[in-house]
Amino acid sequence: MEIIKLNGNTMGECAARAAGILRAGGVVLYPTDTLYGLGANALSDEAVAKVKLIKGRDEGKPIHAIVSDLDMAARYGEVGEDARMLAQEFGGKVTLIVKKRKDFDTGIMRGIPTFGFRVPDNQFCIALARALGTPVTATSANKSGEKPERSPEKILTQLGHSNILENIGMLDLVIDAGELPERAPSTVVDLSGAELELVVLREGAISAASLHLPRAKGTTMQ
Repeated sequence: MEIIKLNGNTMGECAARAAGILRAGGVVLYPTDTLYGLGANALSDEAVAKVKLIKGRDEGKPIHAIVSDLDMAARYGEVGEDARMLAQEFGGKVTLIVKKRKDFDTGIMRGIPTFGFRVPDNQFCIALARALGTPVTATSANKSGEKPERSPEKILTQLGHSNILENIGMLDLVIDAGELPERAPSTVVDLSGAELELVVLREGAISAASLHLPRAKGTTMQ
């Protein structure tokens, strides 16, 4: 497992190295604008399976992705006016779930009708998605059901304590940006239902009231 320190001078190198790993089907631990994430090619069945195994995640729980921009998102999902408005106004503070395009049924979209994405407020994440050319998984780097840690050292320790120590070997690269500050997770908004039906699945950095969605219905996503 390789570790690269991320700073202003190494961003291009880190993005290129990480993209190469993802292109080959590997998994990367990388910093986002909220938490560290487990990054894999979001279109690859094998790579997404590795991420779920590392986390010990229930197969039924969807994984969302980061994209470089809305144009990339629109290749894989039906990004309508509401989704564009929310993404442009709130940036990476919202994760948007839309209907997937019919041509895609692999990776995070296998067996489900939706595509969940966000455009992160983070230069490295944008550079990584651009370098790979496809969405990157953005699930938090923690054992499923446990509180996410904010430094690579603590994250690797937590994953190692999950009784799947051998799966740490599935991490091919760590992009180390040090300990991340405390930040709220993104607010998850489901736009995949009937027209004008907007559902807040998880309230995070943006409150449901701030979304200006009078018909939004609140539920909780674990």
